[in-house]
Amino acid sequence: MTANTTARAPRFSRSDHRTLGLAALGGALEIYDFIIFVFFALTLSQLFFPPEMPEWLRLLQSFGIFVTGYLARPLGGILMAHFADHLGRKRVFSLSILMMALPCLLIGVMPTYADIGYAAPLLLLALRILQGAAVGGEVPSAWTFVAEHAPAGRRGYALGFLQAGLTFGYLLGALAATLLAQVFTAQEILDYAWRYPFLLGGVFGVVGVWLRRWLSETPVFLALRERNAQPVAFPLRQVLSRHRQALIPAALLTCVLTSAVVVLVVITPTVMQQRFGIDAAHTFALSSVGIVFLNIGCVLAGLLVDRIGAWRALMIYSLVLPLGIGALYASLVGQWGWTWLAYALAGLSCGVVGVVPSVMVGLFPAEIRVSGISFTYNVAYALWASTTPLALIALMPWSPWVCVGFCAIMGVVGWLTALVYAESVQLRVEERAVGC
Repeated sequence: MTANTTARAPRFSRSDHRTLGLAALGGALEIYDFIIFVFFALTLSQLFFPPEMPEWLRLLQSFGIFVTGYLARPLGGILMAHFADHLGRKRVFSLSILMMALPCLLIGVMPTYADIGYAAPLLLLALRILQGAAVGGEVPSAWTFVAEHAPAGRRGYALGFLQAGLTFGYLLGALAATLLAQVFTAQEILDYAWRYPFLLGGVFGVVGVWLRRWLSETPVFLALRERNAQPVAFPLRQVLSRHRQALIPAALLTCVLTSAVVVLVVITPTVMQQRFGIDAAHTFALSSVGIVFLNIGCVLAGLLVDRIGAWRALMIYSLVLPLGIGALYASLVGQWGWTWLAYALAGLSCGVVGVVPSVMVGLFPAEIRVSGISFTYNVAYALWASTTPLALIALMPWSPWVCVGFCAIMGVVGWLTALVYAESVQLRVEERAVGC
């Protein structure tokens, strides 16, 4: 588990910082479009399902539609990754944000159950499927794009910064929800104001597409095209035939990353309102604190990767994850009055979100990198993120410590994955010299 670092890593040029900043900001706007749904899960459950349905069932079905977006990720991700490996990272990178923004805009203008009955949740489901396909292409393309632009020895920081940008989209969602809860009453939000964050997402999409016009294709992809007259005909087939040994660690680490995001961003804000009786405005404000420190944690994790290596950083953050989540839920259960500090600590402890991309980009060679990452990441993410929120919500009445135990299990999974696979994978990475 030797670190992939040099004594003096090259500094980022102004062009490098510009590329990284544009990629991260565009990703933040796209993730906002995807995640804003969850901040209004309670509201949408009242608007898009029969009023006579029990509240818990409406909430469960609303989350069901949310996680359907995750189930759509593999198909969209695999198709878009194929073209990213054939036509270039930049083209797919720009297409994905447009595919995300249009459904977000349509959700903001669509009729509810009171207007068109059961057609409303069906339309909502279809739009979430489109958004899922878009985000399935966004994340693998973004990781590859940034990793292939970053100077050697600084990929950890670059990917950590990118992840901070992507998670900043969660913060934008939390801030939008907080502002809405402060400006409008609960009834006004239910009547019409819930549409504003989705309409704003459409505007964000246009901005994101414009930003990505200024990005350039990665040097690694351009070098591949210079060396090879024809790209790999079917990148995914090569992934499955020649790189099967990378699929298991990639899938396991995707589950660890997913678990951290699901617990911190998706489940806890809803649990705080439903189980602990915290009002919406206070919940969204606390969630914003957690996401800010998740952003910081991703960057710090990336710096640690460049210093000690991705696998060692993974082992450390896998052990830290359940400690931070445990502190957060201890503050909620004990009502000790320092929940904001505990939420900040939990955000920092989720730095594994900033470590996993550095491991993933080293698992596959450049000519099939997007396809390799996309297949394992999206399939694992779809299965894991579509089931864990529903399971955790269903189990929460049994014990408020469910999320803590879940994160402890996932921390062990991350630590054991690093312990078992680090040496063999590291040897292949060193031979291949990622990006060459």
